[in-house]
Amino acid sequence: MKRTKIERQRSLIETIAETPFITDEELARKFEVSIQTIRLDRMEHAIPELRERIKSMATNQWNETVRALPLEEVIGEVIDLDLDNRAISILNINAEHVFSRNKIARGHHLFAQANSLAVAVINDEFALTAKTELAFTRQVKEGERVVAKAFVEGENEKGLTLVRVTSYVDQEVVFKGLFYMFRLNEQKGEHSNEISH
Repeated sequence: MKRTKIERQRSLIETIAETPFITDEELARKFEVSIQTIRLDRMEHAIPELRERIKSMATNQWNETVRALPLEEVIGEVIDLDLDNRAISILNINAEHVFSRNKIARGHHLFAQANSLAVAVINDEFALTAKTELAFTRQVKEGERVVAKAFVEGENEKGLTLVRVTSYVDQEVVFKGLFYMFRLNEQKGEHSNEISH
């Protein structure tokens, strides 16, 4: 049974609130209407397009500064940052990220997004990755958008900060990583022999 326009728009508003990075194409598939209908629905409720929503989140939701590396060196676009707590970045998978033969993303791009986010979330000017535990849970293809979410989980017995990063495409997990982060301010160099890149 097809939804009425009011029901669809109410559900659309809820969906965008829950998943602000969803595209008009994805919304059109979800609600089984044309992309033009979705755009009209958004306009009626003054919901900006995806690019504007991302820009708005990036400028309004956080004013922390990445300390461990220049922001432009973070792979993907950081849209949420709370130092020593959490961070989110978005990476659009384009032609330069995939194997030309099968259009599947090279794994090192997903790792680089997650690793640079794990570094960025640390409130230390000298944060480095000491060790990682990784799992790639599904292939990512050209045209997909990867949303990486990093959470700081505390420290282990060696004083390394644990950062868990999970990456999603359309809320499906595609990558999971646990990053053991060295930080100069708390380590004072005592574990420097463990650091790897």
